[in-house]
Amino acid sequence: MANGHAQRKPDSCCFVLFGVTGDLTHRLVMPSLYNLAAANLLPERFCVVGVVRRGMSNETLRESLMEGVRKFATRAVDDAIANRLLECVTAIEADASEPGSFDRMKERLEKLEAARDTGGNRLFYLATPPNAFAPIARQLGRVGLVHQDENGPWRKLIVEKPFGTDLASAKALNDELLSILNEHQIYRIDHYLGKETVQNILVLRFANGMFEPIWNRHHIDHVQIAVDEKLGVGHRGSFYDQTGALRDMVPNHLFQLLSLIAMEPPAKFDAHTVRSEKAEVLAAIQVPNEDEALRNSVRGQYGQGRIGDEIVPAYDATEDVRPDSTTETYAALKLTIDNWRWAGVPFYLRTGKALGLKRTEVAIKFRQAPFAMFECTPVDGLAENYLVIGIEPTEGITLQFNSKVPGPTINISGVEMKFRYKDYFNAEPSTGYETLLYDCMISDNILFQRADGVEAGWRAVEPFLKAWKQAGGKGLEKYPAGSEGPSGAAELLRRDGRSWRKL
Repeated sequence: MANGHAQRKPDSCCFVLFGVTGDLTHRLVMPSLYNLAAANLLPERFCVVGVVRRGMSNETLRESLMEGVRKFATRAVDDAIANRLLECVTAIEADASEPGSFDRMKERLEKLEAARDTGGNRLFYLATPPNAFAPIARQLGRVGLVHQDENGPWRKLIVEKPFGTDLASAKALNDELLSILNEHQIYRIDHYLGKETVQNILVLRFANGMFEPIWNRHHIDHVQIAVDEKLGVGHRGSFYDQTGALRDMVPNHLFQLLSLIAMEPPAKFDAHTVRSEKAEVLAAIQVPNEDEALRNSVRGQYGQGRIGDEIVPAYDATEDVRPDSTTETYAALKLTIDNWRWAGVPFYLRTGKALGLKRTEVAIKFRQAPFAMFECTPVDGLAENYLVIGIEPTEGITLQFNSKVPGPTINISGVEMKFRYKDYFNAEPSTGYETLLYDCMISDNILFQRADGVEAGWRAVEPFLKAWKQAGGKGLEKYPAGSEGPSGAAELLRRDGRSWRKL
């Protein structure tokens, strides 16, 4: 997230990609590198190493990656640009279960770096299953590939989510990585932070004098953060049944949004200061006991239903899911933040699969204005005042307020002012990873999670995980696929005299 008008070229480097044959690489990483190449934002001297476990020629790997670029590109593909990018790709074998393969990889990589004149700068991207993160990092450390001298070439490691499955595993992974690399070398990536509207939260809050003075408990009634998905689990049953909605979405995506909304103003716009403020607000989330966790949460699991024209089978009838599974596909939480700015302001978070609508948004509900002056008019109540930050499917910001209806009498109606990115900026569609990969190459880690932030997030959700595990199937609500989710989610707000924002 470069601060300034001009985007500079990154340093020459070698981009080493573990999991090069996987879905993530084809869907997001290579299309993102293509978009950066099209925008002339890749280094002048650049090479991509695709780490493969078995023999694969450069030509075979390049053909496979080209198929991914063509299939998942966010814009029309220029063959000349794509071919220029793919000419940089070299396949190298390595397997963390065979330590000797990393010694051989180091030898080949150093020869390639010399031939490509990349200056020794290396970026290792772990687009792999989470259980491979530590073993790969261990071998990279053993052979010295990530060793970085103070004034020498840089060495960086990008780690995909999920970063741990609970507080203990997150701490263990942090400790392992930090025994091999320094914190500033580790880039824990969350693609939500690559989305323009998410980055715009900082600008909206801190570059506009009209918002910051009212961004507190005196003016804000509550905050809603919703990530609703229409897709079911699909072919990810085995992974999802071990994970669930809470682990999959809340400590990363939803807490990243919460931290940007709730953080204190940073003293300056740099990675250390911004990430410190984000970690501090996550650490200020009140940690409930088991009874409070059950009272302030809802979990659901989708049953058979219809989404559009498609019949969606029940979650527990999905391939690789246990028939008696108590894994949640929907989670809703009520959280409070124990600091001056947010004391008494609830934050309602929800995320679910197989719902009727796809949307990701943050809705800030302002306190109701007193309307006694209108008591003699046909006004039953004022429309709710919301500032809505839309992330998917439409990126933009909406302000909902009250206005007089034209006519001789005082009638009031809620109206909206809308800003949409596509209406104001002629930006090419993107994957959301372009900014993150570019920032990593220019050593700007403002959009990446730090160890203390990761652990603070897990610490906040740990009581819910433990309470739900203890409860087993008790309290797990079924909801039809294609619906709004379990009825308990509405009740979670209703008992506070509130409701989820309707589209």
